[in-house]
Amino acid sequence: MAIAEDLAIIHEPDVEDAFRIEQHGIDFIPESERWATPRDIFGMWAGVSVQIEYFIYGAILMTFGLTFAQVLIVIVLGNLSYLLLGLCSLQGPNTGTTVFGSNRAAFGPNGSRPISFFNWITQIGFEVEGLILIVGVGLVLMVKSGISPGNPAKVALVIAAVLIQGILPFLGHAAIVKTLRWLVVPFVILFAVMLGFAIPHANLDVVKTSGDWQGFMEALAFTIALSGLGWTECGNDYTRYCPTTTSKKGIVGWVFLGTAVPEILIMTLGALVGTFVVHIGASSTYGALEPFLHQSAIPSWFVVVFLLFAAVQLFGINSLDMYSSGVTMQAMGIPVKRYQAVLIDCVIALAVTMYAVFSSSFTTYLQDFVDIVIVWIAPWSAIYLVDWALRRYRYVPSELQKTGRDSLYWRKGGIFWPALVAQVIGMYAAISALSVTFHLPTWLNAVTYNTRDSYGYGADFSVFFGMGVAAVVYLILATRKVRKEANAQDKLLREEGLLGAM
Repeated sequence: MAIAEDLAIIHEPDVEDAFRIEQHGIDFIPESERWATPRDIFGMWAGVSVQIEYFIYGAILMTFGLTFAQVLIVIVLGNLSYLLLGLCSLQGPNTGTTVFGSNRAAFGPNGSRPISFFNWITQIGFEVEGLILIVGVGLVLMVKSGISPGNPAKVALVIAAVLIQGILPFLGHAAIVKTLRWLVVPFVILFAVMLGFAIPHANLDVVKTSGDWQGFMEALAFTIALSGLGWTECGNDYTRYCPTTTSKKGIVGWVFLGTAVPEILIMTLGALVGTFVVHIGASSTYGALEPFLHQSAIPSWFVVVFLLFAAVQLFGINSLDMYSSGVTMQAMGIPVKRYQAVLIDCVIALAVTMYAVFSSSFTTYLQDFVDIVIVWIAPWSAIYLVDWALRRYRYVPSELQKTGRDSLYWRKGGIFWPALVAQVIGMYAAISALSVTFHLPTWLNAVTYNTRDSYGYGADFSVFFGMGVAAVVYLILATRKVRKEANAQDKLLREEGLLGAM
């Protein structure tokens, strides 16, 4: 069926469609099943952005030794990285597949597998972060009720959280999109009320620890990794349900509006609260929710209502991570259906969350996890976007579905070595400029080591080094070969009658 004929029967799923198990994985989504618009994607990302995690990130930024004004600058600059998410969401309508389905073009069907593995680990890490907060919500509510939770209560909360967590990603894409859209309005109201409680107690002149420009750069890397950069590897998992002819400007604009704008506001509110609370993220028992137990500015009744809604929304947000984890597992070559991958994820997340809840402070876990995210995503995102630009912003969808020698993207052994070389060199560049919570040898961490302040802390340029070095290396090694492939792509697209539709 031609694209024009397919577009005529595109439909938006009703409630019954949304809460039925999705059968698609990384396979090509036919035009007749592409119901999403940029506004639908906006609603989903707004549901992800107006939430407690970004409030907590804003509060944690007040522990980097910066003034409130400096933290505000960090928040604004860091959230501009959502332009990267917008750009990394533009390939879905063309390819009709997920991020790591289209990643086969840049790295090859086999070369893409280790990168997919990195993403799978990252998604599990984000899932565990959300589950730690959900368990923390349960523990705080128990304390507010006069109950002193022991280890059995923690175990029960972890198990219950994981079981509930699997429901939405098991159902699939449409269920997640609709649920997250529904959760936006209640949280907008709750955050507005919290702002009213916070303003009279805010201390905008406070600096909790001594800091300097090195602390500013570390805070900026933290913010970029947990905002736009940290979502780039998920963008096309959701835009693949947009028709091929969807406006690229519309996708970038609506994604940015649904992410950067609300997150700047929510993180600023968190920083505002962070000026008058203590112990942010210091406890392994309550995670970053401990401030709700150690302040009097926000009434207890509101804390209870806020945390109840926060728990519901955290389940919805974690669904994105678990959904992307499932399709990434398929991209790794593991022969499971998407909803079967969700069950596997639940088991792994249960074990890791149990360990994290009993053995690690939330802040330490988060900082270590951010380091892992930056090291591989920064160079990968640069390679992914540069490769796409060299291909004249299009792929051949049918070739991406092939994983054998007959694929245009096979090369030698299914690996495009320039991409892997650029990835490794980019990762080394990121590590060399990474300010980490654990010791690295000087030869591996030279940039940070040579920018240390009087307290021994070095500046963090990891995001910029990782992206910049990987992009340059890939351009040098791959430009000639990829441009030839771009010509071959256009020939195939003309034969399939698809060139004019992209």
